[in-house]
Amino acid sequence: MIDFLIQPLREDFFWRALIAILLSSVTAGCLGAYIVLRRMAFITNALTHSILPGVAAAILLGFSLYWGALGAALITATGIAWLSARKEISEDSAIGIMLSFMFAMGVGLISLSHAWRDFTSLLFGSILAVDINDLWMIGLTSTIILLSLRLLHKELELASFDEEYAQLIGAKPAVLRMVLLMLIALAAVASVRLVGALLTTALFIIPSATGILLGKNLVQVMGWGVGVAILGGVSGLYLSFYFSQLPSGAAIVICYMIPYLAVRVLVRQSYPR
Repeated sequence: MIDFLIQPLREDFFWRALIAILLSSVTAGCLGAYIVLRRMAFITNALTHSILPGVAAAILLGFSLYWGALGAALITATGIAWLSARKEISEDSAIGIMLSFMFAMGVGLISLSHAWRDFTSLLFGSILAVDINDLWMIGLTSTIILLSLRLLHKELELASFDEEYAQLIGAKPAVLRMVLLMLIALAAVASVRLVGALLTTALFIIPSATGILLGKNLVQVMGWGVGVAILGGVSGLYLSFYFSQLPSGAAIVICYMIPYLAVRVLVRQSYPR
């Protein structure tokens, strides 16, 4: 058993992957609590799927894929906030409009750049191929997000539970929502390298959904979410290491689901009949 745990730690790439998943787990657990409480899972999905045009533009112009993806995610977040601010368009419609437009733009630009292979790595992720530059990017992003959440904790918590009251006391929930969208965009782009665009939403939703079942307040929800994210992330790394044919992103998401399903069963059984 000890050798089972130690053997992967002899590899440098595993240490980099481990640090990356620990940093991302803390960020995802804290930010995911707001996403789940405010029912913003679809927005997260839209942001991760709308990075296509940014990636394609980066390939065509020869700059970092991360900056291209981040630019596309921020444009999508701004577009969703701008469209949903108008009474005649619902938030779901705004998300659908921006997601469809950005995805179509991405497919067109990817076809022009003939970069389907580069795009595949962003779709499915490769946490075991994380390098030092990726760690710096993830660490910087995590620092920005966690500091922002700490500074705006009271305002975000109030707006998450009662937007009308937050508006009455001058907390400006619309501005807070925009800030939260920007933080989600930052986190989503940083996490794409780990589990891929198709599975990034799970990184924020499943651990926090587990935290909702266990926590009695926002801080507890965050704590449980971080714990489940770390447990599932590390377990997924080991699973992917020993079963090399299983992609690391898929292994991590599978390991998130196990504690979630277990908690669902236990919580249901604990209800009075």
